[in-house]
Amino acid sequence: MSKMTNVFSKDSSLNEGATESALSAAAVSLGIELPEDYVSFLRLHDGGEGFVGQNYLVLFRAKELYQFNQEYESARYAPGLVLFGSDGSGEGYAFDTRSRAQPIVMVPFVGMDLRYARPTASSFTDFLQKLRTSP
Repeated sequence: MSKMTNVFSKDSSLNEGATESALSAAAVSLGIELPEDYVSFLRLHDGGEGFVGQNYLVLFRAKELYQFNQEYESARYAPGLVLFGSDGSGEGYAFDTRSRAQPIVMVPFVGMDLRYARPTASSFTDFLQKLRTSP
């Protein structure tokens, strides 16, 4: 098991890996190159949900990325943010594509606005590790 998947609790529900065509279609529809560590995770597990430490995490499937970003109107309310998951409640996790490094931010679904985006991690791998160790 990779270090990215062993952070999930044993009772988590992780999907089978995404196909290369689904990954390619997601990147094309979003108009971005997805971070490599995130793509590596999707190759192993195409989304899923469960606890990472004390934190609940929902990760969208590759084929759902464009749809969720359209439904939440992220381009309108928080231009440059690309949602990839949530805390299972009122907060979304997004890549901040305004930066070449595409750090991860947390943003509220209701009242979504760039001014409420809180820096969370420098990479997807770092994000999972921080969730695992934070209360």
